[in-house]
Amino acid sequence: MLLSIVVPVYKAEGTLHELVERLLHSKPPEFDSMEIILVDDNSPDNSWKTIEKISRVIREVYGFKLSRNFGQHHAITAGLDACKGDWIVVMDCDLQDQPEEIPKLFSMSQMGFDIVFAKRRNRQDSWIKKMQSKLFYILYSYLSGVKQDSSIANFGIYHRKCIDIFNSMREPMRAFPPMMKWIGFKTCAIDVEHTNRKDGKSTYTISKLIKLALDISIAYSDKPLRISIKVGFLISFSAFCFSLLLLYRYLTGEIIVEGYTSLMISIWFLSGLILQFLGITGLYISKIFDASKQRPLYIIEKSTC
Repeated sequence: MLLSIVVPVYKAEGTLHELVERLLHSKPPEFDSMEIILVDDNSPDNSWKTIEKISRVIREVYGFKLSRNFGQHHAITAGLDACKGDWIVVMDCDLQDQPEEIPKLFSMSQMGFDIVFAKRRNRQDSWIKKMQSKLFYILYSYLSGVKQDSSIANFGIYHRKCIDIFNSMREPMRAFPPMMKWIGFKTCAIDVEHTNRKDGKSTYTISKLIKLALDISIAYSDKPLRISIKVGFLISFSAFCFSLLLLYRYLTGEIIVEGYTSLMISIWFLSGLILQFLGITGLYISKIFDASKQRPLYIIEKSTC
């Protein structure tokens, strides 16, 4: 059997040598061979030069460089399109996902599971990173309507048939874990050790995480539209009740001159809500527009193949 390791690379020149070395020593004995696919997402450091050097020395390593920064999940897609393994491992490049956990993941898959997610036990991140991650998953779970586990990310092992189905899904908004969960098949998650980041720092800021949560929710759920309908109905019902109250006060002589303040507040409040809901609808239309272009999900500038 062939084992494929797919790793998106960004600002990781300091960890790549150790990553590849540990991956080579972590191959489960059941596999005859392995391939390590490193996808450089147009990293601004010397990650690509490092990948080229490693691939010239170690025949199991294949490198791909994207023409620009397409994003982590697009880089994963590029690697999955290129891999040929019977089982495929996807992991990050910062060594917080430990290569030594791969045999454990594969052993679990042999109990009849097609997808085995790695559940990060005792996350070794700063409290700010943990807070950002928790906020992301709370927002994402609420907007998508599906409970998401903040301890599960990209790391896991996946059967070839699952990856083939993932590769057939070519929508421009990519999110690897939700798409793999949508596929179905027999799935489980097991605890793995999580370590401190070896080099650099995460490039995901709180604003990027919130944007990602909104983009994924809009791409895979209609809940934001449903929320806007419910809020609109609630406001309409409240306005109807308030109108009855005003009519009663007018008939009983309590209101002689209609108030300018209440009128302007109502206009501005409702106008703001209308613009907000139009914005939500516009986001959905923009996603449809992006999909209709049918542009490639990524562009490979160079490869070591």
